[in-house]
Amino acid sequence: MGALWRTGIGSWCVAASALGIGWWPAAASATGVRLEPVAQGLQNPWAMASIGEGRWLVTERPGRMRVVEPDGRLGEPLAGVPAVAAVGQGGLLDVITDRDFPRNRRVHFCYAEPGAGGNSTAMASAVLAPDRRSLQDLRVVFRQTPKVDSRLHFGCRIVQAGDGSLFLTLGDRYHRMQDAQTLDNHHGKVVRVRPDGAAHVDNPFARPSGPPSGALPEIYSLGHRNPQGAALGPDGALWLVEHGPQGGDEVNRIVAGRNYGWPVITYGENYGGGAIGEGITARAGLEQPLKHWTPSIAPSGMVWLRSDRYGPSWQNSLFVGSLKFRYLSRLVFEQGRFVREERLLPEIGARVRDVREGPDGLLYLLTDDANGRLLRVVPGA
Repeated sequence: MGALWRTGIGSWCVAASALGIGWWPAAASATGVRLEPVAQGLQNPWAMASIGEGRWLVTERPGRMRVVEPDGRLGEPLAGVPAVAAVGQGGLLDVITDRDFPRNRRVHFCYAEPGAGGNSTAMASAVLAPDRRSLQDLRVVFRQTPKVDSRLHFGCRIVQAGDGSLFLTLGDRYHRMQDAQTLDNHHGKVVRVRPDGAAHVDNPFARPSGPPSGALPEIYSLGHRNPQGAALGPDGALWLVEHGPQGGDEVNRIVAGRNYGWPVITYGENYGGGAIGEGITARAGLEQPLKHWTPSIAPSGMVWLRSDRYGPSWQNSLFVGSLKFRYLSRLVFEQGRFVREERLLPEIGARVRDVREGPDGLLYLLTDDANGRLLRVVPGA
């Protein structure tokens, strides 16, 4: 990152020349919100899930899961977490609570799983013990295949649908990007499985008429690069944010069976310059993003805000964290079309890895560094 300086209105600017991009005005914190610390001392936290009574379950990428108490105290790492491949971008990644968590205390999480041939993204579920010190009844319900020797592009965001089934985003593993266009592997895909791991019967390649030869029945959509944000939208559809290469980060609304184009079409380019493939941004039969960013903001974590705690203008906005530029982005869509973007809270000063709405209707952020923080976004006076 380039140098930062404080402006006269209390915002932070980034030295545009150091970023290699054009200048834009700093996002002022004139929107009437401010940051409030909840906890600190987390090592590269990746995801958080509310477990009630003001407590949060947080994953740390090196392979730990712990409870953050209402007063910000960090619990000891939970016992029962499986071994993870904490290499590169891999490790212990997303976590959500089951829709019936108050009754069954079940959580779903995903991680980089080591194994023969390398590693891959896996998804497991387990029961959080009543004393909140361990995971019990661990079940691995999905494993991305094939495993490859890679430190990159695990994807790994989980969304639970209304029927209890689970969507999981899967990266292309970087050097296997061409796999995102074929159906005989899980690279660069979104999959949908039941809680027991079986492919959902309504998946586009698991229908009674029979999938295309060699197609894996878990696949829900294809042509993705590295989706690190996912959420159900107000329209009931699955929405993703995903990393482009050098430019071309995307927001996509996912429809079963559709192909989102990577690496055939992209608004980005190779690192260091040069076209990817034919260097095209559109082709018949491939989906266009609803919003894309160039230069890349490195999006990770996203949530649709349902509450009106910040006033009606923010309700049903999409919030996305930026790892690269270290702010929170508010995106407005109307009838499925992108309208505008507002860059918020540049004073965060750290990579924003996850964004969630708490039971109190407020936004919560995780910052990704060696002294990671859990932050609450509160309305101003």
